Amino acid sequence: MSDTRFHTVTIAGATGNLGFHIANAFLNQGSYNVKVLRRKPENINEKANLLASKGAKIVYADFNDKNDLINTIKGTDVFISAVGYGDYYNNQIILLNASKEAGVKRFIPSEFGSEFAQGMEPHPILAGKYKLREVLEKSGLEYTYIFNGVFYEFLEVFGFDAKNKKATFYTSGNSKVRITSLADVGRYTAESLKIPEARNGIIRVGYTLTLNELLQKFEDASGSKWEVVEDKDVQRRFKEKIDPIPPPIDEFKAFISNNAVYYNVDNDKFSFTPLSITEFLNSNIKHS
Repeated sequence: MSDTRFHTVTIAGATGNLGFHIANAFLNQGSYNVKVLRRKPENINEKANLLASKGAKIVYADFNDKNDLINTIKGTDVFISAVGYGDYYNNQIILLNASKEAGVKRFIPSEFGSEFAQGMEPHPILAGKYKLREVLEKSGLEYTYIFNGVFYEFLEVFGFDAKNKKATFYTSGNSKVRITSLADVGRYTAESLKIPEARNGIIRVGYTLTLNELLQKFEDASGSKWEVVEDKDVQRRFKEKIDPIPPPIDEFKAFISNNAVYYNVDNDKFSFTPLSITEFLNSNIKHS
């Protein structure tokens, strides 16, 4: 049963890769008023139009106008930030501050990724998330952090090249990785409002397996043996500027591969069974 305090959900970033699935999950539940927050000026967007056709209300605000943003958010019980990679802190702090002044009850920030041990030095790309957490936890608003690992849909970015049947590992093949589909993260987010442990807490979801096990899934789906390349020296070469100097994105992927932590998941607290990686790959990988 949904938390009876929550009636209206506002989502920022709802026309992005993940935000669209979050908005869609709330609309499919049919238990909430869903508002999609977009930046002014108003413009045509296919995903926004699709969400509107399902019952979402598309609202616009000038993010540089504090009063306009507060007035647009008013009436919201749960604010969800699904902003993508970038300046996590500055992109979200204005939303957090406006949410507090607008009377929002719960704020779900843009975590939606891998989890790292508390106290460790954050990667520069992720530092803004840590900074926002500090402010959020002192704000008086309820919060929920959702950690899902790597999205199925982005596994190619993390070294699984289905087109060329090649996998690049930045750590041992016996190291773990957590994976979840975009649609299931949307469903987890929507259902998190029904879970008591999510109030001022962490929700961990998805499947956890080793890189070698994941590689086997790709090989089974493609019907062929893959080439495996191991490059465990990326972070050192990047830090010490040793040729060939890896691009920043490779260094970031290596950081995740070597530093993510894997606690027990909360899948059993939810009402659905997530899509398996086998089902996903069988539908999306061409068998050779």
